[in-house]
Amino acid sequence: MDDLVAQLSAGLPAEAILTDPDVTASYAHDMASFCAAGTPAVVVLPRTVEQVQHVMRTATALRVPVVPQGARTGLSGAANASDGCVVLSLVRMDRILEVSPVDRIAVVEPGVVNAVLSRAVGEHGLYYPPDPSSWETCTIGGNIGTASGGLCCVKYGVTAEYVLGLDVVLADGRLLSTGRRTAKGVAGYDLTRLFVGSEGSLGVVVRAVLALRPRPPRQLVLAAEFASSTAACEAVCAIMEGGHTPALLELMDRTTVRAVNELARMGLPHTTEALLLCAFDTPDPAADLAAVGALCTAAGATQVVPADDAAESELLLQARRLSLTALEAVKGTTMIDDVCVPRSRLDEMIRGTAAIAEKYALTIGVVSHAGDGNTHPTVCFDAADPEESRRARESFDEIMALGLELGGTITGEHGVGVLKKDWLARELGPVGLELQRGVKAVFDPLGILNPGKLF
Repeated sequence: MDDLVAQLSAGLPAEAILTDPDVTASYAHDMASFCAAGTPAVVVLPRTVEQVQHVMRTATALRVPVVPQGARTGLSGAANASDGCVVLSLVRMDRILEVSPVDRIAVVEPGVVNAVLSRAVGEHGLYYPPDPSSWETCTIGGNIGTASGGLCCVKYGVTAEYVLGLDVVLADGRLLSTGRRTAKGVAGYDLTRLFVGSEGSLGVVVRAVLALRPRPPRQLVLAAEFASSTAACEAVCAIMEGGHTPALLELMDRTTVRAVNELARMGLPHTTEALLLCAFDTPDPAADLAAVGALCTAAGATQVVPADDAAESELLLQARRLSLTALEAVKGTTMIDDVCVPRSRLDEMIRGTAAIAEKYALTIGVVSHAGDGNTHPTVCFDAADPEESRRARESFDEIMALGLELGGTITGEHGVGVLKKDWLARELGPVGLELQRGVKAVFDPLGILNPGKLF
């Protein structure tokens, strides 16, 4: 420990090194439940690329594990510390280095907060679409590490589609530049995409070139209530099959609707079994909402409420934004799953989750990015009750299995981390797992970068 701190101090200012156990303990884990976290030896907070390189060279020389971190808003344990590791927190590398309206790119450091970037490019009439629910606090580096999504994925896609190039410090301290800042380019293997979603296991992102879009018009939102999840999912299929491209298409099941009602007194009818929210940011959103409203009615919606303006739209979206907070209030602790299935099997996923909730006598609410089939079954339980905690964990595993049975994936946007690494092996199969481990060995032959994550 003394040797580690001494060598780190040779290339870092004193204020960048934290060793007080009470302080370093606060960096030990992200927001996931049921994920083991170790005790870090030291936390470092560099401000420059050179300082990150020094940390990695030191770690390589001493064979010390390094856990890169952003804002620790993740939900899979990917940022959890290992015993005796260096926690490499990148939150102080938070500069927006460039915004180019002509090239429609932004160049940023990894500690830039998602919402800060969005507002900054908005001043130039531009738009950075990826918007995780934690966008006010999560960082771009963390978004890249977990390949984050958000509400707007159905139209605009996920983080991976906006990362054009990266500067990455490798395990041995070398600096690698990948990708480009041009609108297109296919030179060599796509190493940029390889790093997106790698959860800090291949290298440390220190700079990113991000694609931007022109800022769209203000969106209008429609809310449709249904007497069954089956009818709501039929509406989702009709909307997508009809060629519509909503800016968001979100579905809340009855458990979630009732939790939001209990928390915020929003006045949603207790008979509502599913609530579908659809938004358009097109030149004529009212016409698009009318067309979608007709499809919802045809699918059996009991009520369809289109917003007339931005204020009404924001009010309708409040129910969705309050979902996770409301579910947390049910029992005090939640375990949030992240299973993505084909849109055509979304209803089977929701009804199957309801059956699992009944089997384990648990409250499990489901909110979905319905437009891309990404469901977030949220298990509510009392963490102080060992028996209920056991049932929560078992229900979580059954939900994961259900997703795979329906032709889905164990994670659409939250990542694997510690929480799902056993399930990653099941999804990839032995050949896929062997090749992924081989990739890891090329970039990190000593295995010091974020050990124990992914596989």
